[in-house]
Formats: sequence, structure tokens, C-alpha cells
Amino acid sequence: MNGGRAALQIATADPTPPYEQLRRQLADLIGAGVLGPGERLPPLRQLAADLGLAAGTVARTYRELEAAGLVVSRRGGGTRVAVGTRLPRAQVRTALRGAAGAYVQQAQLLGASEREIRDAVADALQAAP
Repeated sequence: MNGGRAALQIATADPTPPYEQLRRQLADLIGAGVLGPGERLPPLRQLAADLGLAAGTVARTYRELEAAGLVVSRRGGGTRVAVGTRLPRAQVRTALRGAAGAYVQQAQLLGASEREIRDAVADALQAAP
């Protein structure tokens, strides 16, 4: 999960509670297959320290993901991505539109032109593994 963990970010200026920001990001990573079935999530204390959150916040996130059937937690075995958790294509498209919209809005706030925004996306796609 090293690559996935690096992608996780909590925006302190966002009015969305941190546990929900984290839950949404992990659910998106699981649904898109970035975190595959059986892959272990970081121990909650480690992830909390990495993100500057309270351990209880990450514990709540993991509980909600487990309640949604996205992860399975076992005492001593950690928390792992559940089997069969890919999102339907329609949900993937919806999530992508949301992420793209947020990216475009942020890029526009930085003063980027439409061309610069498109070029940045193209560069990111070329650099992706």
C-alpha cells in the first residue's frame, strides 16, 4: 500500500470531517483496484501518525469501510481489502468526474489555462505506471 498511502491526503481547510475524507479516498482506491483484494492496509496507528490524525479517527474510517464490506479486520491479522470490491463502471466514472472537477477548479484558481490543464493531465498519464 506504499503507493496508495502516499496518495492519501487530509485537507485541513476542507469542512468534510477527516475520517470521511480518508474513508472516501480509501473507498475510491479500493473501488478502482489500486488497492487489490487481500492487500493489507497500514496499521491504524501508523496511518494516523503518517497523516497527523488521531488513532480514533482512522479507527472510525476502518470501521465504516468494514461496515460497507470494503475491508475485513481480524485481530492480529490487520485490516485487508475484502475480495470482490471493485466499483461498477458507472461509479468509477462518477468518481473520476468528481476528481477531475476538483482538479480543474484548483488549476483554475492557480491561473492555469485550459491548455496547461490538458497538458498537465497528459503528462500525468504518460508518467503513470
